[in-house]
Amino acid sequence: MAGLGEALLELQELTRRLRRDCPWDREQTARTIVPHTVEEAYEVADAALTGNDAKLLDELGDLLFQVYFLALLLEERGNGDLEQATWLIHDFEYPDVRGALADLDDELRELKEAIDAAGGEPPPETEPDPRVFEELGDVLFAAVNVARRVNVDPELALRAMSQRFRDRVERAEQRAAAAGETFAELSLEQKDAYFDQAKEEFR
Repeated sequence: MAGLGEALLELQELTRRLRRDCPWDREQTARTIVPHTVEEAYEVADAALTGNDAKLLDELGDLLFQVYFLALLLEERGNGDLEQATWLIHDFEYPDVRGALADLDDELRELKEAIDAAGGEPPPETEPDPRVFEELGDVLFAAVNVARRVNVDPELALRAMSQRFRDRVERAEQRAAAAGETFAELSLEQKDAYFDQAKEEFR
């Protein structure tokens, strides 16, 4: 049976061959392939959470292929490769949460700079500026790293915050209705006032 190193080299060669010879794979970009990557990640999570080890093993292979494919796209653009990504795992490691927070501060600063350089808030229904898109991803990644350092599941934290936000909005609407007003028809300043009152109830 082939060892791990040989198996990974064969996977790398398969990825390169598909990119070279398969019409569908040749057409893919990072933006078109990422939805497939996300789907594979959810399938891995589902298999793990349901305790289906056979499915987990299969889905891990699919997700691993996505990693190799995205690394190949980086390599084609001259912006890195799988080896560099592997070594960066060791470099992204901070000794404590303060280092992770400092990185988050840096990423937020870079996001603000990217938004300013793009001219501020874009009109609705327009494509995001590529640099803003990239920097926002960096911010999210840095925030997840902070969460990991303080033993917080970032997805659960986001879900909890989303629920609190919904509760606050619903309460703000109820307060407006009790005052004889329709929340949707209020000015932004008036909505904020009701929302701030609701926040006191749902902290």
